[in-house]
Amino acid sequence: METQALDFPKINAVLRTNGTGEVTINGTSHAIEAADEAAVLADAIRLITETAVQLGRPVRVSTTDPDGQGLIIVSPEGVVSEATPIKPASRREDILPVKAAPSPEPAKVTTTPVPAPPREAPQPEETPEDPTGAAPVTFGAAVTDAAAQEPAPAATPAAEEPAGRRSLKDTSFLISTPVLQPATRGWRGALSRLGFRMDPSAEELAEREDIRTVSQHWPGPRTVAVVNRKGGANKTPTVVMLSAILARYSGAATVAWDNNESQGTLGWRTEQGGHNNSVLDLIDSSKALLSPSAQAAEIAQFVHHQTSDKFDVLRSDENDEGDHEVTAEEVDIAHQVLTRYYRLIVMDSGNTARAANWRRMIHHTNQLVVPVTAIEDRAEAARLTLQTLESRGGHDAELARNAVVIVSESTDAKRSMSGDALKRAKDEARRIADGFAPHVRAVVRIPYDPALVNGPIRYDALQPATQRAWLAAAAAVAKGF
Repeated sequence: METQALDFPKINAVLRTNGTGEVTINGTSHAIEAADEAAVLADAIRLITETAVQLGRPVRVSTTDPDGQGLIIVSPEGVVSEATPIKPASRREDILPVKAAPSPEPAKVTTTPVPAPPREAPQPEETPEDPTGAAPVTFGAAVTDAAAQEPAPAATPAAEEPAGRRSLKDTSFLISTPVLQPATRGWRGALSRLGFRMDPSAEELAEREDIRTVSQHWPGPRTVAVVNRKGGANKTPTVVMLSAILARYSGAATVAWDNNESQGTLGWRTEQGGHNNSVLDLIDSSKALLSPSAQAAEIAQFVHHQTSDKFDVLRSDENDEGDHEVTAEEVDIAHQVLTRYYRLIVMDSGNTARAANWRRMIHHTNQLVVPVTAIEDRAEAARLTLQTLESRGGHDAELARNAVVIVSESTDAKRSMSGDALKRAKDEARRIADGFAPHVRAVVRIPYDPALVNGPIRYDALQPATQRAWLAAAAAVAKGF
């Protein structure tokens, strides 16, 4: 089919998630608007099939969707297949029909003549072709008629092991490679739902791998510290997003802890439970919570559950006087309690790297995360934070070398900004990300999203592109566990 699908006419098809699409045939655009993605796809295939019918041959179509770009073939009968890559096919043989090439003539075999009765040798019958016109594939070596008439060799004695026999210990009938699930997104996913099995795109495979990474369970609790000595660097949104994604996908008990030395903002950006308790109340009740008779549900009176994002929040002290600063010993106590009840702890932090509670947090940390908005003073503060840890050596320096830096486009950006201004914001985020890349384990860029600017933060309120970026960030963090 594909060999007949010429580059003329030039057909481009766009599929959008909002129920719209567009098919362009030799420069003529056909807009599509339907109830859902499947209906848009059906209309697009109808338009393309009509063109194939007019030409009397298959046509090649370039596809574009939110998941990327691709190439498909549509026949006059409306049959859709994926265009065969230029490289030799690997695992696609079991999905797409491949016409076999004619088998070569068997090689002649030289043998010692065997006397035969004086009669004319019968001519061999022609090999019948299969319905596709291709000769059937022959397995095994070619033999002559004379060799076929020789008596069979004597049976191998039972005492002798047949050549090539393997031990049963070296054999298994279990399939170790998981079956690749068909595409679920974009053109490929829509076609798979219509019965045309399509492999997922590279983008979808990368997303599946990120989901697998954040869904893992690891032995023992893990502590993530989110740090930047400059305020307004996106620390609190980062804590919320990492907690939400890890809790949602892994199902592990997760708590976001506001480890500000005085009063933090994590409680302002998340849901409040039916009480006003904070980290100081948890510390005061630590003996009861750590006793052998304590039950898991008792922690609920000290943390604030996030109903949609499935993690808990341990707030900082919010008394009006603000006369209490958390000490290193109190961090130890709170951490001991939380590791009793949670598998994952994500810690927000204040802006003072010299504070006792900040340094003690670092002592308990398994993975360091440094958020930064794409503004030069925030980026410089992040660099100095990493430099401070690196200069201390030992565990602190190791955390700095294996840190994950998350660069968010400036929250000063607005939808009303001109195209040039938005491009400059993206370019600045890229410049800062590239500057950190040689010094840490991973750098992830996050697009601007108004849902992260004000009010309670919820994962479901984010735009799809922002959700995908935060998933990649969470996967980079989880790889350090």
